[in-house]
Amino acid sequence: MTTADPDGMLAEQLLRFTRRVHRIQKRHIEQCGLGVTPAQSRLLRTLAHYGSPPRMADLAERLEVVPRAVTSLVDGLEAGGRVRRVPDPTNRRVIRIELTDDGRKALRELRGARRSAAREILAPLTDDQREVFGALLDTLIDGVPLRGC
Repeated sequence: MTTADPDGMLAEQLLRFTRRVHRIQKRHIEQCGLGVTPAQSRLLRTLAHYGSPPRMADLAERLEVVPRAVTSLVDGLEAGGRVRRVPDPTNRRVIRIELTDDGRKALRELRGARRSAAREILAPLTDDQREVFGALLDTLIDGVPLRGC
């Protein structure tokens, strides 16, 4: 006799859901025709949150990847004219990464693609279900149980 494993089932559902989200977002990003990968898109979004150009090490830490991965992403985005390396004004050994005008334009188009992907992913849900789903996601992201549920 086997016992039910609800956490195992949820883990599988989460894995399948994240794969679906990734597939749909990737397709929408590709449809933009920008030639940007999902990882490059994430780096552009991360760059946009800084008040001043960050160091590569800052980006690696924020993205939770090794510095070499950031170098590869920046190389690709720089080749496409979306970011540029600039010297640090106070330490010439430090290189900072900043968005170019083309990078900001690409970021706007990518935001549209992400919204379009979200609409497709959430289409089966009613407005009430979306509200509950959003609250549940907040709980999972923050790791703090909902009160009153």
